[in-house]
Amino acid sequence: MRFIFYTHSLVSDWNHGNAHFLRGVMRDLVARGHEALALEPEDGWSRANLLDSQGPAAVDRFDLDFPELASRSYGEDFGHEAALDGADVVVVHEWTDPALVKRIGDVRRNGGRFLLLFHDTHHRAVSDEEAIAEMALADYDGVLAFGETLRRRYQDRGWGRQVVTWHEAADDRLFHPIEAEKTADLVWIGNWGDGERTEELRRFLIEPVKDLQLSGSVHGVRYPEPALAALADAGLAYHGWIANADVPAAFARHKVTVHVPRRPYVEALPGIPTIRPFEAMACGIPLVSAPWRDEEGLFRAGTDYLVAEDGDAMRAQLRRVLNDPDLAASLAAAGLDTIRARHTCRHRVDELLQTIERLGVPGNTVKEAAQ
Repeated sequence: MRFIFYTHSLVSDWNHGNAHFLRGVMRDLVARGHEALALEPEDGWSRANLLDSQGPAAVDRFDLDFPELASRSYGEDFGHEAALDGADVVVVHEWTDPALVKRIGDVRRNGGRFLLLFHDTHHRAVSDEEAIAEMALADYDGVLAFGETLRRRYQDRGWGRQVVTWHEAADDRLFHPIEAEKTADLVWIGNWGDGERTEELRRFLIEPVKDLQLSGSVHGVRYPEPALAALADAGLAYHGWIANADVPAAFARHKVTVHVPRRPYVEALPGIPTIRPFEAMACGIPLVSAPWRDEEGLFRAGTDYLVAEDGDAMRAQLRRVLNDPDLAASLAAAGLDTIRARHTCRHRVDELLQTIERLGVPGNTVKEAAQ
């Protein structure tokens, strides 16, 4: 089948974690013999910031790291109707411009012979409900929501039809354990978060590292000066943006990592961990997480990772992992086993193909659509 993914960016992962997942999904589709193309806006915010902060070499790396993937950029004069001709499945990400979301739906309504799906991997359905409510989804065949609570939100609001849960996952072709010398205690890989977890990062990352006098590294973008000062005061080395292709090696050089979810996912969309825990566990590094409610039973808390209910508990859990090699090894092995059993991009492609088979591609039989 021929897949087209409208995405904010495939080429850039600067403050754009969905690129990690989409790359993994597309790689698996290509490995199975399907054709996959990403279409992204030429003036996309993530790509523009990557170029501005890192230069063209960072964009060029995409072709080196993911030679099997194809992405085309589009501007105002791009012929979307022509690009959609011959597609079997079109997946439109929720950061796509609303006018284009509607335009693609119009093509589908006016005889487009492709299955059209809307893909939501963000919290705007609760934090900016009007933005999602105004999306023209009437002509979309289905919605892919990256958590059960988000699926219910779409269903309850009547946004689209045939809403299914489709979690993100780890691309284990890329995210896997690497043997390397441990050069520091802790690594945090994540962006500052627009004030959505400022207090949480102080309580679950910065203060525990400082109080325990740990060595460590931080990778991510959009850290304001006060945050950088706090990291430095805690003894954390800040390294800025990191390409997700380099993340496994960064995990391998450290003994433990932490997960600090953004507040909207904890309070309004419980059960959605975002992609970082999947990737960390896929790399075989022990993980200690700030609280979040795993309502769907994705992982085994206490076995795959440890939970710290507050700052004091984070200090205690980090101390346990760093002082008990057997515990660290057990967490790493259990988390990796769970990822490999349930949460790789191969699993998600299986789920996507099952959804396609159930909904059917216009003009094809159900059996043909799943092949």
